[in-house]
Parts: sequence; structure tokens; C-alpha cells
Amino acid sequence: MHPMDITLQQSFPTVMVPRFGDLVPLETTGERLLIAANGVFLEVSRPWLRLVRRVGQFDVKTAVPYGTAAEATELHCGKLPAHLIGEFAEMARAAMPNETGGWIAWNSTTGTFRLVAVTILSHGRDHLDYDRPALADGEVLVVDCHSHGKFPAGFSPTDNEDDQHDVKFAFVMGNCLAVTPSLCLRLCAKGLFEAVDRVPGDWYAAARAREVV
Repeated sequence: MHPMDITLQQSFPTVMVPRFGDLVPLETTGERLLIAANGVFLEVSRPWLRLVRRVGQFDVKTAVPYGTAAEATELHCGKLPAHLIGEFAEMARAAMPNETGGWIAWNSTTGTFRLVAVTILSHGRDHLDYDRPALADGEVLVVDCHSHGKFPAGFSPTDNEDDQHDVKFAFVMGNCLAVTPSLCLRLCAKGLFEAVDRVPGDWYAAARAREVV
């Protein structure tokens, strides 16, 4: 086998799901494919998340000597503090009419979250280009936030390209000058995009503009 193929397969291995024993979950940071009787599954592991999703299924009923797999979502970091969404909302309003961005990182050692400013290279009313921020030891990206200025929240083809290879939640705030802005959220995992149908209510409460007395 070509040395490059060996390296690639070691970084992204394929595992056959046992029929009689239990599959040991992936505990280290990484990803792998699971070949099961009910299809092909992607398993992703990060300090804050373990995710299993089916990415393919068999077109014919060929008997395979493997067990079945199940989709799973294990959120190790717990619930994100809504006040960080409020902090980002203030950043978004301050940047108007331009877009802006920020990362919400989780520290696997302390169990704490924080909002991290990004280094903006260029931004305008309908675009944002930035450098990924440096994180402290033990910190990992959980939510990638950006704003859409006066436009509604949503995910563009450019967002899809940017999110293609990451494992994170992507969060967009739109209509930034409205008392209650528009919000949208999705889970991104190596090309999988899963929309969150209902953004948490406390996120909307935190993002509401403060009344000026």
C-alpha cells in the first residue's frame, strides 16, 4: 500500500461493527467510519462532543457479517450560558452596519465557556473575513458566531464552504438593530449540516436589545 494511503487510513480509519460484542466508542479526538448491517456511519469525537450519524445505506439487501449501529449525540460540555449570546449580540450591534464574528470556546479542564473575539481581516454589509483566534490550553471551539447586519439570519453558500470541514455549532444573528433579532443555529460535523429547529428561548431573551432609558 502507498505510504500516503496508510497515513490517510490511520487518520480516518474504518471499523466493522461487531455483531455479538459491543463497539467501544471513540474516546480520543478524531473521526472514523463504522460499517454496520444497517449502513455506513460517521463517528466524530471531540472533547465537548461525540456524534454518530448514518451517512450511507445499502442499495441491495446483501447480508453482511456485522452488527447494527445507532445514531447518537453526546454533549459533554453541557448547556451553553445564554449570557454569552447576549455578549455577542452587543458585538453585532456595535459592528453595524457591518458583519462581525466571534467564537464561544469551552475549556475541558475548568468546564467554563467564554466568548473569544476574532481578528477581522475585512468586513462589510454582506461579508466577513477573519483569522481563527488563538485559544488557551484546554479550550476548544463549540460555537462559531457571526452576524448578518440588517439582513435576516441564515446560512449562505459561502457559510457552507466555510463550515464544510469543522465540528462545531454555527450560529448566525440577523436583523441586528431589531429589538429581538433573528437567530439561526446548526450543528456542523465534517460536511454534515443539521439545522436546530428551535433556537433556545433564553438565547432570544439574551439577544434582545436593552432599552435605553
